[in-house]
Amino acid sequence: MKTVIVIGGSKGIGKAIVAKLLEYCNVVNISRTTPEIAHPNLRHFSCDVTTDELPEIDQADGLVYCPGSINLKPISRLQIDDFKNDFEINVLGAVKVIQHFLPVLKNGKHPAIVLFSTVAAKLGMPFHASIAVAKSGVEGLVKSLGAELAPTLRINAIAPTVTDTELASKLLRNEKMVANITERHPLKKFLSPEEVASMAEFLLSENASSISGQIFEMDCGIVSFKI
Repeated sequence: MKTVIVIGGSKGIGKAIVAKLLEYCNVVNISRTTPEIAHPNLRHFSCDVTTDELPEIDQADGLVYCPGSINLKPISRLQIDDFKNDFEINVLGAVKVIQHFLPVLKNGKHPAIVLFSTVAAKLGMPFHASIAVAKSGVEGLVKSLGAELAPTLRINAIAPTVTDTELASKLLRNEKMVANITERHPLKKFLSPEEVASMAEFLLSENASSISGQIFEMDCGIVSFKI
């Protein structure tokens, strides 16, 4: 049975990923809060990956880094610390985790890493300067490490549009906002955590054995189409 490390698997997309993987994998969840789910295949370590020492894991075949941020402000209200904090959560946290677990991952069975970007790294959107900068760093990391770690280890990223999670709750806080966001997307929908989790599950699997260094836009058409 494969072992997958999930960083931030207690909430949102990470929680949905853990739920899918537990059906056939051992899952090591590392997050600040304990997952609500309990399962014989689940181990949990309470840890803030940006500040705490990471646990030692003796086996891993996959790694998913889920922590992210949605810090939407006009550039005039953004402080340098906002950029630093978003970069630390989204990029430096991922780098720290990859560096720490890379030796054990290299010994895994067909190992793979999945990171997360955002559609705002491709589509210019007002008030997204800080998060777009950070997630563009994630995309650069994926491209570089994809080349560096081939053929031993694959790495890809998912760039979702608005997803119905606690992190995005301010964007979906009433029926009018839900209707507006739905209408903005050519497919007239936004994402569920389970949809994104299915993509992560695929990218971890051997069905994606020929895919590395790629950014997968789950955009409901908002980046790809002009209708």
